[in-house]
Amino acid sequence: MSTSSNRKTVLITGCSSGGIGHELAREYHSKGLRVIATARNPAALESLASLGLETFELDVTKIESVRAGRDRVLAITGGTLDVLVNNAGKGHSLPATDFDLDEVKEMFEVNVFGVMRMVQEFVPLLIASGDGRIVNIGSITALMPYPFGSSYNASKAALHSYGNTLRLEMAPFNVQVITIITGGVKSNISRSRRMIPPSSLYAPIADIFAQRRVARSQVGAMPTVDYARQVVAQTLKPRVKAWFWTGNFSLFCWLIDTFAGRRGFDWLFSREFGLSALKSIISRQKKQN
Repeated sequence: MSTSSNRKTVLITGCSSGGIGHELAREYHSKGLRVIATARNPAALESLASLGLETFELDVTKIESVRAGRDRVLAITGGTLDVLVNNAGKGHSLPATDFDLDEVKEMFEVNVFGVMRMVQEFVPLLIASGDGRIVNIGSITALMPYPFGSSYNASKAALHSYGNTLRLEMAPFNVQVITIITGGVKSNISRSRRMIPPSSLYAPIADIFAQRRVARSQVGAMPTVDYARQVVAQTLKPRVKAWFWTGNFSLFCWLIDTFAGRRGFDWLFSREFGLSALKSIISRQKKQN
């Protein structure tokens, strides 16, 4: 092990109460690891601190914050880190023709560039551990045309591609990289209540968007405790998988992606999210005109 106390150390980003990172921190702690839980808002970490976990503020979108976090880990562990969990994430749900590009850039700063910052600053500590692990929390939305989530889906697809290549680049240094392809899990990330604007091309199905798209990922979602147990168990194995699928709908997604091809989702999502209905509405309007 890498630390003087002979305990492995894990650093997790995005550990605010009610989210995946919070439960991952609790689960790693239950397995005997020294857990360093971080979030942009330190007040959101109070319940973890009360359990004896080490906590501090870390904003993955700011290089100064990431470097300050690295220095704190250096002081805590003496120069090593065994597991880095890139969990901090930001959601975004709007049609591709309606979203604000500045908001999308902010999301990419968290979901993609934030991960890249964390890896660049913490990889020397991971190498020093002798058996480092980088855990990237991805999403099934990167692999399917999930309507009205093109910007978020794109950020997760970028993360998947980045992690898959990083896996090869880190192998010579004995640092393993695993991408968690996450399905529906109970979390605060999808609690946004965005509405389609009245001027949108999709205004005729705004009610369907409100009823289905915003809350879809939470329907039948896997309890966060169960998700954390599965992820932690996988990431602590001697040899980790390149990809690990878990969460509601993940098995179905894997089956469609593997055996039916990417277009296998088209029929299902077009009907579920009102795109087939919109096509019919447009067709009727053309006939009337």
